[in-house]
Amino acid sequence: MKKKGKAIYGLYHDPDAAQRAVDALREAKVEARDITIISSEPFEGYEFGRLDHHTPMPWLAALGGLVGGLSGFLLATLTQRAYPLATGGMPIVTLWANGIVTYELTMLGAILATLFTLLVAARLPDWRTKIYDPAVSEGKILVGVVNLQEDSRVEIERRLRDAGAEGTKEVARI
Repeated sequence: MKKKGKAIYGLYHDPDAAQRAVDALREAKVEARDITIISSEPFEGYEFGRLDHHTPMPWLAALGGLVGGLSGFLLATLTQRAYPLATGGMPIVTLWANGIVTYELTMLGAILATLFTLLVAARLPDWRTKIYDPAVSEGKILVGVVNLQEDSRVEIERRLRDAGAEGTKEVARI
């Protein structure tokens, strides 16, 4: 049975030890979404530094642009058809003028989709208490497990220490 209010973490001096800790947690069958890694600098050369590397953001931005462009074109076209003016034989729907509205709403759709995707991917806003230690700002790497299962606490603590943690801490989360 999962206890939603507990988390345990260890602090590591170097990224090799942090990578060993992440590997040990995976061997202990801890789900990837329950592993938290916090560092004061990026470690792109290590696998734990690329855990959230894949993102659907470019595809969602393109979809937002497509929806925005289509809605901009329909807005301009349907507005011109709803208010027919005497044009003296010229077309009521002017494609060059509609192109400006279509372009602007395409960009707006892409920007809003990107912003929304960024907020969702970053889990913002998130008012729950996070695990954090001030030692992270001094250059240490925090590797922890959230949503800790009480029956596996001892094993996870042992694995964190065996990977090179100076010590482990257990915190309550909201």
